[in-house]
Amino acid sequence: MDLSIIIPLYNEAESLPELKAWIDRSLKDFSYEIIFVDDGSTDGSWEVIREMADKNVRGIRFRRNYGKSAALYEGFAAARGEIVVTMDADLQDSPEEIPEMVRMIREEGYDLMSGWKQHRKDNALTKNLPSKLYNWTARKVTGIKLHDMNCGLKAYKADVVKNIEVYGEMHRYIPYLAKNAGFDKIGEKRVHHQKRKYGSSKFGLDRFVHGFLDLMSLWFLSRFGGKPMHFFGTSGILMFLVGFVMTVWIIVAKLVHQAQGIKFRAVTDQPLFYLALMAVVLGVMLFLAGFLGEMVSRSSATRNDYQIKERL
Repeated sequence: MDLSIIIPLYNEAESLPELKAWIDRSLKDFSYEIIFVDDGSTDGSWEVIREMADKNVRGIRFRRNYGKSAALYEGFAAARGEIVVTMDADLQDSPEEIPEMVRMIREEGYDLMSGWKQHRKDNALTKNLPSKLYNWTARKVTGIKLHDMNCGLKAYKADVVKNIEVYGEMHRYIPYLAKNAGFDKIGEKRVHHQKRKYGSSKFGLDRFVHGFLDLMSLWFLSRFGGKPMHFFGTSGILMFLVGFVMTVWIIVAKLVHQAQGIKFRAVTDQPLFYLALMAVVLGVMLFLAGFLGEMVSRSSATRNDYQIKERL
């Protein structure tokens, strides 16, 4: 089978028949399956999926709403195609972009091809401007030069989706997850973006706050997940040294003033002393956190779980 089209959805009953017909028109030259993942819809979306089900259409239904990452995780696990495509169910992503994305993967050797909604048909204040800031931050942190990291329209080699784990709200950073798994040939294609035809967006402005926090988590885990002592131990030692130097400075200053008969303040009367004490304590705590993290990491069952590309 050439393609697996994975479509996570939540309350998109009106869009689904039109979306399926659009996919059928756009992919006549491919063998493909469509996997609708119903993320706990309450508007009859599942009944629509059940009516469309045939040899090319499958469905997965959650008992409740778990989020897009969970839907993609199950979709990736169920996919059987050589290339896996993800797209949203709201008719804003065009299936007509898929053949060219597939060609770029097959002929140009990309592991992942991400869409770039260069001209978004969303509200400029609530969607466009925050999205530009979010993507600028993501490029700086991840080192991946994508203009639209969070675009729902993406195409992947099957190996990519079978070797990454999407959880929490990490669907925004699948290119970064892929890069960390060793799939570093990541491309981008400008795609046509359409105005939403039915319903309303299921995501609010809070997704940008959550997205930034998730990005920091991923960055930390990719850099220090297997070596926590490198971060906490280094930070702890530096903090301890700062506190120690401050303490020595206070004591030496007091002794010098005392020897010269100059009026001096008691060490415990100086705010700097308590800052130094706090720095020493924090340094020790950070070092211990790194040590405990290292022990946990070394006890992990996946500590030697490496991505092997091929064997001879």
